[in-house]
Amino acid sequence: MRELTYFVAVSLDGYIAAPGHDFADFPTAGDHIDVITRDYTDTINAPAQQALGLRSDQSRFDTVLMGWNTYGVGLPYGVDSPYPHLRQYVFSRRQRAAPDGVTVTAESPAEVARTLKAEDAGSGIWLCGGGQIASALIGQIDRLILKVNPILLGGGVPLFADRGHDLRQATMLASTAFRSGVIFNEYQLEPAS
Repeated sequence: MRELTYFVAVSLDGYIAAPGHDFADFPTAGDHIDVITRDYTDTINAPAQQALGLRSDQSRFDTVLMGWNTYGVGLPYGVDSPYPHLRQYVFSRRQRAAPDGVTVTAESPAEVARTLKAEDAGSGIWLCGGGQIASALIGQIDRLILKVNPILLGGGVPLFADRGHDLRQATMLASTAFRSGVIFNEYQLEPAS
């Protein structure tokens, strides 16, 4: 069975983006970036991969799940297929238009995740964001990797939307601190009850 991993940058106060879905305050330089470019190339969008001379090999992830607001961040810049090296699923109840290679769906995120996780072949499934989709997928998330940034945003998009869900226990697998002040915390989530 394939794993669903929520790999996401987060502020010290639990936000994955500032108000207006702004990511500008998250550090884009530092020794933690070396680990992302080396070990998490699959999570780097196509324009950044091209600029950095990188190429995804889909060894970690071959599929990405995201909400419309996360997907829409690149649209003003002409990026309508941010991860063409992955199968891209975008969840939206209102939007439907997308280029080839991007599947926009109003289906239940949990049902889509269950179907993808049951596939016989492939590498992992990456939950890119945002907080609403993460809450909808809470019962399907197997692994949580938080890139904890040394900033307080004071508001914005929370790691998980404010809604009820069942208690999930987590086991810490690793914690890596970087000189940049960023800490990667990796957790295995216990199966949902």
